[in-house]
Amino acid sequence: MAITRRQKEVIDFLSSFTTRNGYSPSYEEIASGLGLNSLATVHKHVTNLQNKGLLQRAHNRSRSIDVLPQRSAKKGFDRLPLLGRIAAGKPVEAIETAESISLGDIIGNREVYALEVRGDSMRDEHIVSGDYVLVERTRTAREGEIIVALIDGADATLKRFYREGNLIRLQPSNTEMAPIYAPASNVSIQGKVLGVLRKYA
Repeated sequence: MAITRRQKEVIDFLSSFTTRNGYSPSYEEIASGLGLNSLATVHKHVTNLQNKGLLQRAHNRSRSIDVLPQRSAKKGFDRLPLLGRIAAGKPVEAIETAESISLGDIIGNREVYALEVRGDSMRDEHIVSGDYVLVERTRTAREGEIIVALIDGADATLKRFYREGNLIRLQPSNTEMAPIYAPASNVSIQGKVLGVLRKYA
């Protein structure tokens, strides 16, 4: 899983401090140990690492930052990082299926993250609002693959990928919605969809 250099320093500091003292450090001790002037910066790093499944915090006790043990890809996955939400238009009702899957069967040894879908532009692919898509981190895709595309460096969307001359066509799987056309230089592929998870109740 990709983390920044500073996040790695936070993890290493937490691990060594806890091993040395038998309890986790306070935010002040983390800031002092890493030479940070702002507790807000410490809080941001801890929150990001928690969202990536690398730390956990108990809000009802002090000194509650715990480094979670990480399992390798070959041994399976307990958690996937949820890196954000992906626009796909307006929500539609989800339809339950009685299937089960193993994440290991889909993921293998690839670098994968999860995104929560918002909207219905991919409903004909049975990807609806509230689903989680498993995305392989990659910068390339083949024609027709479902990708996470970043347009103009700011707007992310989930669509099928097609090249048309100097343009990229980002095709929704919903007959009520028009495709998005953009110059190839304005479209950055962030990943391609490997599978979908749906949670009920």
